Amino acid sequence: MNFKKELSILFATMFLVMVGFGIIIPVMPFYAEEMGASPTQLGLLMATYSFMQLIFAPMWGRISDRIGRKPVIIIGILGLAMSFLFMALSTQLWMLFAARIIGGFLSAANMPTIMAYVADITSEENRGKGMGIIGAAVGLGFVFGPAIGGVFSQFSLSMPFYVATIAAFITSLLVFFLLKESLSPESRAERASKKTSLRNELKGSRSILFYLQLFVSLSLAGLEATFAYFAAERAGLGPVQLGYIFMIMGLAGAIVQGGLVGRLTKKYGEGTVIQIGITVSAVGFGFILFIDNFTTAAIFLSIFGIGNGLIRPSVSSLITKQSATGYGSSTGLLSSFDSLGRILGPPLGGFLFTFAIGLPYISGIFLSVVAFILYRFYVVQSKRAVDEQS
Repeated sequence: MNFKKELSILFATMFLVMVGFGIIIPVMPFYAEEMGASPTQLGLLMATYSFMQLIFAPMWGRISDRIGRKPVIIIGILGLAMSFLFMALSTQLWMLFAARIIGGFLSAANMPTIMAYVADITSEENRGKGMGIIGAAVGLGFVFGPAIGGVFSQFSLSMPFYVATIAAFITSLLVFFLLKESLSPESRAERASKKTSLRNELKGSRSILFYLQLFVSLSLAGLEATFAYFAAERAGLGPVQLGYIFMIMGLAGAIVQGGLVGRLTKKYGEGTVIQIGITVSAVGFGFILFIDNFTTAAIFLSIFGIGNGLIRPSVSSLITKQSATGYGSSTGLLSSFDSLGRILGPPLGGFLFTFAIGLPYISGIFLSVVAFILYRFYVVQSKRAVDEQS
């Protein structure tokens, strides 16, 4: 299998998936409010998707270990297209909820299966590079998606959902015709014979890495939920300026993941890169407290984005290298922990913000310290396990 060719197809696939997802972000609040959604109902509508991902990502990862990656990726993308179309056709709030539930359930297949595919086709030496490229695709998709959605929303609030449907459908055709299956029939049969469970996946020192990712995701989600209010209060920044700031941060993170993660993990190993990423993220959180204009907001948020961009691909690479039950099971569980952080992060950040506007970022420093300590504990536990075996 041509590693570079397949990776470029996966990059395009994940980019288009995230563009489609990002297209609906600017209009979703207004679209839901048009159907009578209260702020609380809007929050539940957004959380429903992540909750479905939390529950079903591990299941889809295990299924991809048994039947192959390609069919599961196609199911995930078509599920996303279906949910976008249902949202476009919705006339009542319950229909939007139904669409989000269906979309969350089926599209939970995308991220873990694509990461498992990367693990299938890369050597351990190039694993970090592969995971970084997928992370870059996600970041760039989130940069361009909302901008495209904002443009099409000028025609009607439902138009971005139709555009997202078309983007997802085209992506499914790209996968169907160009992407080859990465698991041989023998590999599928072997993995189907193995019993995998949540308990098995969370055994040993490797389980610490899942909790590390939870704390990282928790801190990021808290920042995303409160930064608009913080920047408006401290620097008088409006929605347009915030859009540019998040775009700059997204580009910085994508460049790091696409070009730097692979080189750093190859030279120093995933563990060192994870620790650097956590440290830089913590520094970024500290700098955010001193934002006073557009320039400082863009620079300090980008510092955080660079640090955060180093962590996820490195954690994914390290976890798959130690997988004993199948890459899909491992990446599915990692996606589930990521979703849990995204569910808990916004209400936690909002709650802290009501006490003091800088508290979500001080807590971000604290969560980064916890993540760093967890990694050091992982190192100790791994070393102890090796000593016991020898």
